[in-house]
Amino acid sequence: MKTQTMLKRLKLSDAEFDRIAEAVSKAEVKTTGEIKIVLAPESAHYAFWELLAAVCASAVVFAFLLPFVGKITDTYALFAWTERIWMLPAFYGFVCFVSIAAAFKLFNIPALDRIVVPKSVRIASVTRRAFRLFVECGVYDTAEHSGILIFISYLERQVRIVADSGISKKISHDLWRIISDELAAEIKSGNAVNAFIGAIGKCGELLAEHFPAREENPNELPDGLIVLEDAEWY
Repeated sequence: MKTQTMLKRLKLSDAEFDRIAEAVSKAEVKTTGEIKIVLAPESAHYAFWELLAAVCASAVVFAFLLPFVGKITDTYALFAWTERIWMLPAFYGFVCFVSIAAAFKLFNIPALDRIVVPKSVRIASVTRRAFRLFVECGVYDTAEHSGILIFISYLERQVRIVADSGISKKISHDLWRIISDELAAEIKSGNAVNAFIGAIGKCGELLAEHFPAREENPNELPDGLIVLEDAEWY
């Protein structure tokens, strides 16, 4: 999925980006914790599964055409002077190639992609990408190890909240899971921006309870929403 397509579907304009950044800043005023939010079109390239599904679809087309060998040969004979031994294999090969190409393109549609890619693969891909981003965005490197990453993977319709070691000692992972599940459900319902802001607020409240703000409270991570470009999915 293309990044611009995702942004259009989520209705994310510059004004919405500003609202999200403001929500992060507001949440962090009350806590020494840091909140990083990242949005990606998808967590991995699923070309293997899309191609596998396309080959299976082509096999179905091939099997469907097998009983019509005689009719195909008779139709060819109407337009050719002599029978060519390579004609039938060439015809079936061409049909298989076209059906694979068409099915592969079709299975790149997000709704179908979620069907052909096994759920376990999608879950593992999102989790793996979230942990990579936790390091790549520097969330692990806060002074008190009090940073969290909110990662939204649009194609998979999944959210991960990854908390640093200092937070994990005080806040149960189950609480983060509840927030991430609620966020995923609200995004699916078409209320993305308010869902982001609501989740940020809930995370801020949890952090403020266990990591209240002090007089010196530097902002260690940029507050804005990071959107991964097309080449940065994997």
